[in-house]
Amino acid sequence: MKQDYFSANNIKYIDYKDIEILKKFLGPNGKIVGHKRTGVTSKNQRQLTSAIKHARFLGLLPFVIK
Repeated sequence: MKQDYFSANNIKYIDYKDIEILKKFLGPNGKIVGHKRTGVTSKNQRQLTSAIKHARFLGLLPFVIK
């Protein structure tokens, strides 16, 4: 069983401006990787998804990587 990245690093709030952390949870085509592959808890996965979507809307992350 994988350890939750955010619990291990004591991150309480997933910030949409922290692009380097968010990129770790994107696949090679820019898709959000599921919690079963990353080991993130359900609560943190929901926060992560909304942070990635917020960053995409503001143009900090791409929607599709070619």
